[in-house]
Amino acid sequence: MTQNHMLRYSVQTHVGLKRKVNEDAVLALPDHQIWVVSDGMGGHAAGDYASRLIADLIATIPLDLAPAARMQALRDAIQKAHEIIQAEAVARGVSVIGATVVCLMMAEGHFAALWAGDSRLYLLRDGQIQMLTVDHSVVASLVLSGQMHWDEAEKLPQSNAITRAVGVGDALELDKVRGELRSGDRFLLCSDGLTKYATFAVLQEALSQAPLETVADRLVQIALTGGGGDNISVIVVDVL
Repeated sequence: MTQNHMLRYSVQTHVGLKRKVNEDAVLALPDHQIWVVSDGMGGHAAGDYASRLIADLIATIPLDLAPAARMQALRDAIQKAHEIIQAEAVARGVSVIGATVVCLMMAEGHFAALWAGDSRLYLLRDGQIQMLTVDHSVVASLVLSGQMHWDEAEKLPQSNAITRAVGVGDALELDKVRGELRSGDRFLLCSDGLTKYATFAVLQEALSQAPLETVADRLVQIALTGGGGDNISVIVVDVL
Protein backbone atom coordinates (compact mmCIF):
# COMPACT_ATOMS: atom_id res chain seq x y z
CA MET A 1 0.00 0.00 0.00
CA THR A 2 1.36 3.37 -0.91
CA GLN A 3 1.79 5.68 2.03
CA ASN A 4 -0.97 8.08 0.99
CA HIS A 5 -3.73 5.47 1.29
CA MET A 6 -5.05 5.18 4.82
CA LEU A 7 -7.75 2.59 5.41
CA ARG A 8 -10.67 2.53 7.82
CA TYR A 9 -13.40 -0.07 8.03
CA SER A 10 -16.64 -1.02 9.75
CA VAL A 11 -18.09 -4.52 10.25
CA GLN A 12 -21.57 -5.70 11.18
CA THR A 13 -23.32 -9.08 11.13
CA HIS A 14 -26.87 -9.85 12.24
CA VAL A 15 -28.85 -13.08 12.46
CA GLY A 16 -31.86 -11.39 10.85
CA LEU A 17 -35.49 -11.80 11.85
CA LYS A 18 -36.28 -15.34 10.63
CA ARG A 19 -33.23 -17.52 11.30
CA LYS A 20 -32.21 -19.05 14.61
CA VAL A 21 -28.50 -19.33 13.75
CA ASN A 22 -26.19 -16.83 12.04
CA GLU A 23 -24.52 -18.90 9.31
CA ASP A 24 -22.53 -15.89 8.08
CA ALA A 25 -18.91 -15.27 9.09
CA VAL A 26 -17.06 -11.97 8.78
CA LEU A 27 -13.32 -11.40 9.08
CA ALA A 28 -11.28 -8.20 9.19
CA LEU A 29 -7.48 -8.46 9.03
CA PRO A 30 -6.45 -4.80 8.71
CA ASP A 31 -2.76 -5.58 9.16
CA HIS A 32 -2.98 -7.95 6.18
CA GLN A 33 -5.37 -5.56 4.40
CA ILE A 34 -7.78 -8.48 3.91
CA TRP A 35 -11.54 -8.48 4.55
CA VAL A 36 -13.87 -11.47 4.14
CA VAL A 37 -17.60 -12.23 4.13
CA SER A 38 -18.71 -15.87 3.96
CA ASP A 39 -22.31 -17.11 3.92
CA GLY A 40 -22.99 -20.68 5.02
CA MET A 41 -25.48 -22.31 2.68
CA GLY A 42 -28.90 -21.96 4.27
CA GLY A 43 -30.92 -25.12 4.70
CA HIS A 44 -27.83 -27.31 4.53
CA ALA A 45 -26.20 -28.97 7.51
CA ALA A 46 -23.60 -26.86 9.27
CA GLY A 47 -23.47 -23.79 7.07
CA ASP A 48 -22.14 -21.93 10.09
CA TYR A 49 -19.32 -24.48 10.37
CA ALA A 50 -18.36 -23.95 6.73
CA SER A 51 -18.31 -20.15 6.82
CA ARG A 52 -16.39 -20.06 10.11
CA LEU A 53 -13.81 -22.55 8.83
CA ILE A 54 -13.13 -20.36 5.80
CA ALA A 55 -12.62 -17.30 8.01
CA ASP A 56 -10.47 -19.21 10.51
CA LEU A 57 -8.15 -20.56 7.81
CA ILE A 58 -7.74 -17.15 6.18
CA ALA A 59 -6.90 -15.73 9.61
CA THR A 60 -3.83 -18.00 9.78
CA ILE A 61 -2.14 -16.29 6.79
CA PRO A 62 1.32 -15.03 7.88
CA LEU A 63 1.65 -11.29 8.21
CA ASP A 64 4.98 -10.68 6.48
CA LEU A 65 4.17 -11.94 2.97
CA ALA A 66 4.75 -9.94 -0.20
CA PRO A 67 1.52 -9.06 -2.04
CA ALA A 68 1.70 -11.88 -4.62
CA ALA A 69 2.45 -14.43 -1.89
CA ARG A 70 -0.36 -13.04 0.27
CA MET A 71 -2.84 -13.44 -2.59
CA GLN A 72 -1.64 -17.01 -3.16
CA ALA A 73 -1.98 -17.74 0.56
CA LEU A 74 -5.55 -16.41 0.41
CA ARG A 75 -6.35 -18.72 -2.49
CA ASP A 76 -4.68 -21.65 -0.71
CA ALA A 77 -6.66 -21.05 2.50
CA ILE A 78 -9.96 -21.11 0.61
CA GLN A 79 -8.97 -24.24 -1.33
CA LYS A 80 -7.96 -25.94 1.92
CA ALA A 81 -11.34 -25.04 3.39
CA HIS A 82 -13.02 -26.53 0.31
CA GLU A 83 -11.30 -29.87 0.89
CA ILE A 84 -11.93 -29.94 4.66
CA ILE A 85 -15.61 -29.06 4.24
CA GLN A 86 -16.05 -31.84 1.69
CA ALA A 87 -14.44 -34.34 4.06
CA GLU A 88 -16.65 -33.09 6.90
CA ALA A 89 -19.77 -33.64 4.81
CA VAL A 90 -18.70 -37.24 4.19
CA ALA A 91 -17.92 -37.73 7.89
CA ARG A 92 -21.36 -36.39 8.89
CA GLY A 93 -23.11 -38.43 6.22
CA VAL A 94 -24.75 -35.39 4.60
CA SER A 95 -24.82 -34.58 0.91
CA VAL A 96 -23.70 -30.97 1.01
CA ILE A 97 -22.06 -28.50 3.36
CA GLY A 98 -20.94 -25.27 1.77
CA ALA A 99 -20.46 -21.53 1.94
CA THR A 100 -20.05 -18.59 -0.38
CA VAL A 101 -17.04 -16.32 0.05
CA VAL A 102 -15.97 -12.87 -1.06
CA CYS A 103 -12.53 -11.53 -0.11
CA LEU A 104 -11.03 -8.08 -0.62
CA MET A 105 -7.27 -7.59 -0.44
CA MET A 106 -5.31 -4.37 -0.88
CA ALA A 107 -1.62 -3.82 -1.52
CA GLU A 108 0.62 -1.17 -3.09
CA GLY A 109 -2.19 1.06 -4.31
CA HIS A 110 -4.23 -1.76 -5.81
CA PHE A 111 -7.13 -3.96 -4.76
CA ALA A 112 -7.97 -7.54 -5.70
CA ALA A 113 -10.98 -9.67 -4.88
CA LEU A 114 -11.65 -13.40 -4.94
CA TRP A 115 -15.11 -14.91 -4.72
CA ALA A 116 -17.33 -17.95 -5.15
CA GLY A 117 -21.10 -17.81 -4.88
CA ASP A 118 -23.37 -14.78 -4.47
CA SER A 119 -21.76 -12.77 -1.68
CA ARG A 120 -20.82 -9.50 -3.33
CA LEU A 121 -18.25 -6.72 -3.53
CA TYR A 122 -19.36 -3.22 -4.53
CA LEU A 123 -17.32 -0.08 -5.08
CA LEU A 124 -18.64 3.43 -4.53
CA ARG A 125 -16.43 5.82 -6.50
CA ASP A 126 -17.23 9.45 -7.30
CA GLY A 127 -20.75 8.92 -5.94
CA GLN A 128 -21.51 6.03 -8.34
CA ILE A 129 -21.89 2.41 -7.27
CA GLN A 130 -20.62 -0.53 -9.27
CA MET A 131 -20.81 -4.23 -8.52
CA LEU A 132 -17.31 -5.69 -8.95
CA THR A 133 -18.25 -9.35 -8.53
CA VAL A 134 -20.62 -11.44 -10.64
CA ASP A 135 -22.89 -13.86 -8.79
CA HIS A 136 -22.36 -17.55 -9.43
CA SER A 137 -26.09 -18.16 -9.56
CA VAL A 138 -28.82 -19.62 -11.74
CA VAL A 139 -30.18 -16.17 -12.59
CA ALA A 140 -26.80 -14.60 -13.39
CA SER A 141 -26.99 -15.73 -17.01
CA LEU A 142 -30.15 -13.64 -17.45
CA VAL A 143 -28.31 -10.56 -16.22
CA LEU A 144 -25.13 -11.21 -18.18
CA SER A 145 -27.11 -11.71 -21.39
CA GLY A 146 -28.77 -8.32 -20.90
CA GLN A 147 -32.28 -9.63 -20.24
CA MET A 148 -32.53 -7.99 -16.81
CA HIS A 149 -30.66 -6.05 -14.12
CA TRP A 150 -29.38 -7.59 -10.88
CA ASP A 151 -32.14 -5.72 -9.02
CA GLU A 152 -34.78 -7.53 -11.11
CA ALA A 153 -33.02 -10.89 -10.79
CA GLU A 154 -33.27 -10.64 -6.99
CA LYS A 155 -37.07 -10.89 -7.29
CA LEU A 156 -37.05 -14.18 -9.18
CA PRO A 157 -37.99 -17.30 -7.17
CA GLN A 158 -34.74 -19.06 -8.07
CA SER A 159 -32.57 -16.06 -7.10
CA ASN A 160 -31.16 -17.99 -4.10
CA ALA A 161 -29.91 -20.90 -6.21
CA ILE A 162 -26.12 -20.63 -6.46
CA THR A 163 -23.94 -22.56 -8.88
CA ARG A 164 -20.62 -22.35 -7.06
CA ALA A 165 -19.61 -22.52 -3.39
CA VAL A 166 -16.72 -23.53 -1.17
CA GLY A 167 -17.16 -27.19 -0.21
CA VAL A 168 -19.44 -28.01 -3.14
CA GLY A 169 -18.39 -29.87 -6.29
CA ASP A 170 -15.06 -31.45 -7.15
CA ALA A 171 -12.83 -28.53 -8.08
CA LEU A 172 -13.38 -25.05 -6.67
CA GLU A 173 -12.92 -22.23 -9.17
CA LEU A 174 -12.45 -18.79 -7.66
CA ASP A 175 -13.09 -15.73 -9.80
CA LYS A 176 -10.88 -12.66 -9.43
CA VAL A 177 -11.15 -8.96 -10.14
CA ARG A 178 -8.52 -6.30 -9.56
CA GLY A 179 -7.98 -2.59 -10.04
CA GLU A 180 -6.29 0.56 -8.81
CA LEU A 181 -7.27 2.27 -5.57
CA ARG A 182 -8.27 5.90 -5.50
CA SER A 183 -8.61 8.17 -2.50
CA GLY A 184 -12.27 8.37 -1.55
CA ASP A 185 -13.10 4.83 -2.68
CA ARG A 186 -15.60 3.02 -0.48
CA PHE A 187 -15.90 -0.77 -0.77
CA LEU A 188 -18.82 -2.87 0.44
CA LEU A 189 -18.58 -6.62 1.02
CA CYS A 190 -21.90 -8.25 1.90
CA SER A 191 -23.92 -11.44 2.01
CA ASP A 192 -27.15 -11.80 0.06
CA GLY A 193 -29.08 -11.12 3.25
CA LEU A 194 -28.52 -7.46 2.41
CA THR A 195 -28.82 -7.46 -1.37
CA LYS A 196 -32.22 -9.20 -1.30
CA TYR A 197 -33.60 -6.00 0.21
CA ALA A 198 -31.34 -3.27 -1.18
CA THR A 199 -31.34 -2.17 -4.82
CA PHE A 200 -28.31 -0.52 -6.37
CA ALA A 201 -29.98 2.87 -5.83
CA VAL A 202 -30.61 2.15 -2.13
CA LEU A 203 -27.02 0.98 -1.63
CA GLN A 204 -25.63 3.98 -3.50
CA GLU A 205 -27.64 6.39 -1.36
CA ALA A 206 -26.68 4.73 1.94
CA LEU A 207 -22.99 4.44 1.03
CA SER A 208 -22.89 8.02 -0.23
CA GLN A 209 -24.57 9.60 2.77
CA ALA A 210 -23.71 7.63 5.90
CA PRO A 211 -20.38 8.17 7.72
CA LEU A 212 -18.24 5.13 8.42
CA GLU A 213 -19.31 5.09 12.07
CA THR A 214 -22.95 4.38 11.16
CA VAL A 215 -22.95 3.02 7.60
CA ALA A 216 -22.78 -0.69 8.49
CA ASP A 217 -25.62 -0.32 11.00
CA ARG A 218 -27.66 1.59 8.43
CA LEU A 219 -27.22 -1.13 5.82
CA VAL A 220 -28.22 -3.85 8.29
CA GLN A 221 -31.28 -1.80 9.25
CA ILE A 222 -32.30 -1.55 5.58
CA ALA A 223 -32.31 -5.36 5.38
CA LEU A 224 -34.20 -5.72 8.68
CA THR A 225 -36.81 -3.18 7.63
CA GLY A 226 -37.20 -5.03 4.33
CA GLY A 227 -37.99 -8.27 6.13
CA GLY A 228 -34.71 -9.64 7.47
CA GLY A 229 -35.37 -13.11 6.08
CA ASP A 230 -31.72 -14.12 6.07
CA ASN A 231 -28.50 -13.48 7.99
CA ILE A 232 -27.04 -10.08 7.12
CA SER A 233 -23.32 -9.33 6.95
CA VAL A 234 -21.67 -6.08 5.93
CA ILE A 235 -18.07 -4.81 5.78
CA VAL A 236 -17.39 -1.28 4.55
CA VAL A 237 -13.78 -0.27 3.80
CA ASP A 238 -12.87 3.37 3.15
CA VAL A 239 -9.73 4.46 1.30
CA LEU A 240 -8.67 7.84 2.68
